[in-house]
Amino acid sequence: MDRSAVRARRGFTLVEVTAALAVGALVLLLAYRVYGGVLDGAARLLAAQQKIDRSANARRLLTALVEGIEVGTVPGSGFQGSRERVTFTTWTVGARGWAERRRVSVFTSDGVLRVQGLAPEPLHLADSVEALSIDYLLDFGAAERWGQAWMSEVSAPVALRLRVAHPGRTDTLLLLVGPRG
Repeated sequence: MDRSAVRARRGFTLVEVTAALAVGALVLLLAYRVYGGVLDGAARLLAAQQKIDRSANARRLLTALVEGIEVGTVPGSGFQGSRERVTFTTWTVGARGWAERRRVSVFTSDGVLRVQGLAPEPLHLADSVEALSIDYLLDFGAAERWGQAWMSEVSAPVALRLRVAHPGRTDTLLLLVGPRG
């Protein structure tokens, strides 16, 4: 056997090294894309989870506020409701963990559903709100009708129906007034 043939067989050819580098680079590129896709998916999942959590917390807050409605016990504790805004006195848990009487309002402003009266600034409950319409139920029963306004210093409706219009969908919340109202 020729010595030059033996020497040529000891290493890799330039074509083999180039092919190995190209395959390695392709594997790294695919791994990077998969990793980026996983990160993007995780970020979208986290954003969706936070949106669902905000929505659930807003519903829980509104339910608790309406369940704690109190009217007629102190001056100025009446229930006032129009088609776009509702104001009432309710019991909430304060910063120290004690129940506190608060005067709150639920309304929309600049495309945001807000609650005023729980903190120095109105609380932000929902984004992208096109419209809010509130209905008031006088009494339970199949024949009962929903009214579009409520003004009383001594009584509250049996339930509130909030229709929150967002682009492409409308959320309807049925909130039952608690035994104090």
